[in-house]
Amino acid sequence: ENVFTALAAIVRQLIAWSLCHGIRWSTSPEYQDYDAHKSYRLLFFLHGAVSSNTGYPDYADARDTSGWNRYYTKYATINKVIMVYPMGNRDYNWMYPDNGFYIIPAMLKQIKQVINVDDNRVFISGHSNGATGSFSYAIKQPSLFTGFYGFNTRPRVATGGTYIRNLLNRSWFNVSVDQDYYYPPAAHDSLDKVMKGLHADYQDHRYNGFPHWFPQFNESEPAYKLLFADLTMRKRNPFRPNISWECDDVKYGRCDWLSITALDTTTAAKAAWQKPINFRINKWVVLDKEAKAHIVDTMMNGFVYRKRSGAVKAAYSNNIFNIETSDVGAIRIYLSPEMVDFKKPVAVTINGKQRFKGKVIYNKQFMTDGFEATLDKAALWVNYIDIVVKPKI
Repeated sequence: ENVFTALAAIVRQLIAWSLCHGIRWSTSPEYQDYDAHKSYRLLFFLHGAVSSNTGYPDYADARDTSGWNRYYTKYATINKVIMVYPMGNRDYNWMYPDNGFYIIPAMLKQIKQVINVDDNRVFISGHSNGATGSFSYAIKQPSLFTGFYGFNTRPRVATGGTYIRNLLNRSWFNVSVDQDYYYPPAAHDSLDKVMKGLHADYQDHRYNGFPHWFPQFNESEPAYKLLFADLTMRKRNPFRPNISWECDDVKYGRCDWLSITALDTTTAAKAAWQKPINFRINKWVVLDKEAKAHIVDTMMNGFVYRKRSGAVKAAYSNNIFNIETSDVGAIRIYLSPEMVDFKKPVAVTINGKQRFKGKVIYNKQFMTDGFEATLDKAALWVNYIDIVVKPKI
């Protein structure tokens, strides 16, 4: 009882912090057997309709655990997953504008000061605009998270390019329906083909006969069973030996141990392997005045690329890093004893030329600053290597 009383007091402080920063959130109350000595999986659920929300509901009523979210509540309780329900509006959210994209990582850091979270088992899910938000974190800022889920998703990044190869670093689990006005089923089929061609960890589960508000139907429960079955089997590996990453804004240049710290989109030559991925959408579902679905012809691309981007392909083994770049001006490699032997020299080859070789020591201040920024106990970076990439001639 004393533990939960203390938790409640700290949660109130976190809510006050959230309100000062333009956000609201709440956690699920079902964990009467919470044990502070155990670490727990955590799942963020991002709600939809952020583009039309002008305010925030009271945080005590922020989650409807008996309605649309009833199956999150049910299966999170069964699997001892802590649910977090952030609240966004049209000014601060996880889709657009970019003002509020910091919300979920900031909440995660605050929550880790209160609850014993398993750093390698943090997930994001969402519905509609919230599913687009989940997809956007997978594409733009996945490092703190394990896997991503979406119901009735429009898979795109609204504030920049949708660099679909970035999904190779994580997993995406999609739930789609055939009467969805938000994104047509044929477009999901096209994306599914693209992801299979890339050999990505990607799933699309189709349910026919349902509209955009699929989670309100009892028939959606099997999808939640699949989601939690997938979630409970996953564990993040921040030290995976291969990374493929692309961005048009260095604010979102990092994935795990590699970061694009500068772009060079004016003097560098784009590599042949950095070709944009896209597909055409020819049919769209629209609703009439009676909310009945009709299919109309359209002509649009699946993804929009507004700016030039830089990309990297990187791998390491036996203290050797091999990196290919395209339209990139500079990179940073984050190092961990889980990746390299610090008793031996580290070598870095970029675009076929060795750019660094030498021993690297532990940097205590860098370790401390990195941990304080995220409170991530599982991905501890002890030093880094910065390299300026010379433009190709």
